Amino acid sequence: MPYDIFFVNLGIKIQHLQNHINVFGFSIAFYGIIIGIGMLAGLQMAVMEAKRSGQNPELYMDFTVYAIFFAIIGARIYYVIFSWDSYKDDLIQVFNIRAGGLAIYGGIIAAAITLYVFSRIKKTKFLTMADTTVLGLVTGQIIGRWGNFFNAEAFGGYTNNIFAMQIRKDIVNSNMLNKDVLNHIIQVGNTSYIQVHPTFLYESAWNLALLIFMLWYRSKKKFEGELFFIYLGGYGLGRALIEALRTDSLLLPGTNLAVSQLLACTCILGAVLGIYLGRKQLKKSVSK
Repeated sequence: MPYDIFFVNLGIKIQHLQNHINVFGFSIAFYGIIIGIGMLAGLQMAVMEAKRSGQNPELYMDFTVYAIFFAIIGARIYYVIFSWDSYKDDLIQVFNIRAGGLAIYGGIIAAAITLYVFSRIKKTKFLTMADTTVLGLVTGQIIGRWGNFFNAEAFGGYTNNIFAMQIRKDIVNSNMLNKDVLNHIIQVGNTSYIQVHPTFLYESAWNLALLIFMLWYRSKKKFEGELFFIYLGGYGLGRALIEALRTDSLLLPGTNLAVSQLLACTCILGAVLGIYLGRKQLKKSVSK
């Protein structure tokens, strides 16, 4: 009997990968459910951190409402900009997010802008809120990446490493199949499989390690905003490495450069500069 997913070197086989449930005749994608769970878990993490650090938890509840709304818009705009050829002849599809097409970096950028505006309106410190918010953000990312698993997407090229994942070829979007993957098609009976890097798993695990480090380091931070910069650099480094494996990267028009890798490298540089300047300013204030 054909299977849908098989982690060949771990011996984990999933016979049937269901990607949605039907409620009163309405289809609800597991991707959306998992993203929702990630958002709730992220909010809970931020609220817990706010309580621990003596901040007002309701501030983060209020911010989350705006952040989710604008992050979805930002994630969609980012995706559409760098996939314009898929939408330019049918503009109504720009608004059809049920068909997929959200990019995490667009959501992060929009959420950061929203936080800056929100903090100015509420007369709070942006960097203080950012330190708390990134703990919730990375928590949501850890969970949210598993939505890609149920969609059989966000994978890399061919591999036979310990995490190698076989996916039934006919359940995969053909636009995600590059030559490397197609040159290693595996035939099991009458069923064709691709065998790939589960990059969604790599990113989820990387983000978990980043969260653990930030939770450990938060009581040792030297200045307000340091956790924010650690997140930018840590996530950027992981994304730059993992993105190099993926087959579905959004590219700069007319180039083979992955937009996410360029942004990731920019985040790393920004994080290094931010930490350097923050510590330099701290030394100045201590020496006065």
